[in-house]
Amino acid sequence: MANDVRITTSERNGRKHASSGSKWEPVIGYSRAVRHGNVITVCGTVGVNADGTYPPTMGEQTQRALAIIRAAIEALGGKLEHVVRTRMFVTDIEQWEDVGRAHGELFADIRPTTTMVEVTRLIDAAALIEIEADAIVG
Repeated sequence: MANDVRITTSERNGRKHASSGSKWEPVIGYSRAVRHGNVITVCGTVGVNADGTYPPTMGEQTQRALAIIRAAIEALGGKLEHVVRTRMFVTDIEQWEDVGRAHGELFADIRPTTTMVEVTRLIDAAALIEIEADAIVG
């Protein structure tokens, strides 16, 4: 799944920007990720597939969101091991173990700080999770 993540980069105001081509980026006016100096911040990322569909489970959506986040960080010159914090917004906290398992697959050895909270809903009713990440390169 991760190999179909398409990230484009640009530079504005001395910062590097990454775009995943989300339909919301130009409408709302944001970037998937921004690098300023050695800091990379990745905005809330849902687990949407390249074709606009969503995987059926929260665990699979978590894996997909993390693949998009990883691609954005790498496009800006970072690595997964540079991640120092993640924030996860889930629509059903009862599924925390599936989310935690998917998060742990990538971060078990990196061990960033993290937060997981339940929210009523996300920008798309089919989205079950949204994840943010912060990385410090170097």
